[in-house]
Amino acid sequence: MLNAAIPFPDINHALFTIEIGSFSFSLRWYALAYIVGLLVGWRICVAAVSRPALWSSAGPPLDRRQIEDLLTWIILGVILGGRLGFVLFYQAEYYLANPAEILKIWQGGMSFHGGFLGVVTVALIFCLRQKAPVAAVADLLALATPPGLLLGRIANFINAELWGRPTDVPWAVIFPGDAAQDCPGVVSLCARHPSQLYEALLEGALLGAVLLYLAWRRGWLKMPGALTGTFLAGYGAARSFVELFRQPDAQFVAPGNPVGHAIHFGDWGLTMGQALSAPMILVGLALILHAWRRPAPPAHTGSRPVS
Repeated sequence: MLNAAIPFPDINHALFTIEIGSFSFSLRWYALAYIVGLLVGWRICVAAVSRPALWSSAGPPLDRRQIEDLLTWIILGVILGGRLGFVLFYQAEYYLANPAEILKIWQGGMSFHGGFLGVVTVALIFCLRQKAPVAAVADLLALATPPGLLLGRIANFINAELWGRPTDVPWAVIFPGDAAQDCPGVVSLCARHPSQLYEALLEGALLGAVLLYLAWRRGWLKMPGALTGTFLAGYGAARSFVELFRQPDAQFVAPGNPVGHAIHFGDWGLTMGQALSAPMILVGLALILHAWRRPAPPAHTGSRPVS
């Protein structure tokens, strides 16, 4: 079956590099994924608030100028939350011993769950400052997030990181590097699940298509919180499923725990990704049920001031 495995494509980690004297700047795929993902998400938000018919009688929660302001907050939330989440959830012991390394974001190490918590925090602060409805703004962010997930996971694949467990499926990929080729019991080249692409398809393409369909075709933006719940439950379920194929984090693997469970009771357990996703599924389902049962908000009745 290894003969059917796919050699890893020879893709440079940087799109281009500019060198001026001793100064060198490279635009890497991961940075491009963040930039394009944020821009696509912004355009989706603008398109949604430009169509009042998609919303309840209360109307869109933000205008275009407010969305542009929110974008700046979201960038900060993604970067700070993603980095701190990686530090706390995955390598806390190392970074406590080497605190100066926390700031070296360019060396890699971001967590989706940390970035998610960062976005939640800054979005709540923004809504309080702008007196905007939290649930409806959260629905906008839910619509905007999957393109970034899709592009980010593709960038993970190009960077040959976060690969999957060893396998002999025909679409397995032979990732480069000593770590990727360190497969106990495998005497030849080690092929692995391209779990980054599984996540791109499920968390990005499929979940994004479902959310757009529900918003544009089924009127779910009229039920504040429903799309947010769908995103949370959908992402949590997709991530938990892909964790079955994804190589566990090295710090959780031990002779008595080869699967890499962060929480385990005997042979049963959860990886760190599954443990962090389980609350998302529960909260997401609760939000959907609450949105279905809640009556539509009343229309704004305040009169427009005369200028």
